[in-house]
Amino acid sequence: MAKQQMLRFVDLEREMPEKRPPDLRSEDFGEIYAEYGEEKAADQAGRCSQCGVPYCQTHCPLHNNIPDWLMMTATGRLQEAYELSQATNTFPEICGRICPQDRLCEGNCVIEQAGHGTVTIGSVEKYITDTAWEKGWVKPIAPMSERGESVGIIGAGPGGLAAADMLRRAGIQVTVYDRYDRAGGLMTYGIPGFKLEKPIVMRRIDQLEQGGVDFVLNCNVGEDITFDAIRGKHDAVLIATGVYKARDLTAPNANAQGVVKALDFLTASNRKSFGDDVPEFDNGDLDARGKRVVVIGGGDTAMDCVRTAVRQGAKSVRCLYRRDRDNMPGSRRETQNAEEEGVEFVWLTAPSGFVTDDAGNLTGVRVQKMRLGQPDATGRRAPEVIEGADYTEESELAIMALGFEAEDLPGLWGVPELSVTRWGTIKAKFNTHETDLPGVWAVGDIVRGASLVVWAIRDGREAAESIMTYLSAPARVAAE
Repeated sequence: MAKQQMLRFVDLEREMPEKRPPDLRSEDFGEIYAEYGEEKAADQAGRCSQCGVPYCQTHCPLHNNIPDWLMMTATGRLQEAYELSQATNTFPEICGRICPQDRLCEGNCVIEQAGHGTVTIGSVEKYITDTAWEKGWVKPIAPMSERGESVGIIGAGPGGLAAADMLRRAGIQVTVYDRYDRAGGLMTYGIPGFKLEKPIVMRRIDQLEQGGVDFVLNCNVGEDITFDAIRGKHDAVLIATGVYKARDLTAPNANAQGVVKALDFLTASNRKSFGDDVPEFDNGDLDARGKRVVVIGGGDTAMDCVRTAVRQGAKSVRCLYRRDRDNMPGSRRETQNAEEEGVEFVWLTAPSGFVTDDAGNLTGVRVQKMRLGQPDATGRRAPEVIEGADYTEESELAIMALGFEAEDLPGLWGVPELSVTRWGTIKAKFNTHETDLPGVWAVGDIVRGASLVVWAIRDGREAAESIMTYLSAPARVAAE
């Protein structure tokens, strides 16, 4: 394996050393940025052409001023580079790790387009922000003055936390409600630790807590507290719940022992990395070790599942996707990394059912072979079943990574007046993120559908600005 390929992998030893597969050495798991030092960061940053049309910036959802902070990095002005990066991105060290740069900034780098290899923008972003934490350049949240208004945020994922950061820095009182026992949302429990180390997330949450943000955890809105109670307690409310309802597959034996949901599998792995007691992992239900694993799906969550299964010591890992490589929605970089780690992709295949033994345990996935037909409504070529080409893929663990849908929040929260789309996502204005309910905003996946962390951060920042405008409106201030 070439050295540059090795550097893409991650160090499992920090997370679950006992699960490292015997055929993969520890040095095989080092991210591409693991050996970044100031010299390497400056070298990469110096490759930026400072082009007249910075496509990297225009293709970044946050419109980060990438060319300028690359120039600062190249000339050794790391603190200024960090401050410029932080000005538009609440969590640059997180985006540097998990953004699909191959689809965003790096994929649109003019040097990449010219065939000379992209500037590794994400790795430089990660490096300068990690350096900022080490050097003490990251400023604590310390409002110049306190304000009396309060905002309740439902959901402690990236959108909610980005809004909380901006609101708190403005002196507004912020309370974040979340169903889980730790804040961070999918950054904490959905994204594997080899892509996003959990201390990185916890460090930002600690910063928010120390800055005065109040977290109410293990709190299910609609059960532990009503939505109306939250509205009555705060001057404004931001909904940032994300989408957690897994899409189901209707097929024979879909409820067999050994058929699991992607988020359950990833959450169990992440909880083990925290040292939590996870019975479903310890009894083997959500542990891939020694098993033939089949992951069904082609998005980023599927890539997280296959790479996690490799690190847990699976006997084999195969990914079934109903379209071909060119039509796969997940990151091309993640797919390449997975293949280099031993994952086999079985293109143009879809499950039609599950095979079990007499005890109801999974023994295989019944697979239909597909071909691409005419384009569907989105312009993508629709997969068609090839009759008579079914076969069985032997497996003891099948992970369903078919995407996520919005929960029925109006029904769960008892607020039928909260308008939703036909997909169940909340209707909110494009720029301000206001909903139809006065004083209520919504951001992130619960508005967009399952999307990227960077889009949630952008939404949260925009909503925070809109909320501050609302709280400072002359008519409202006069009424108080």
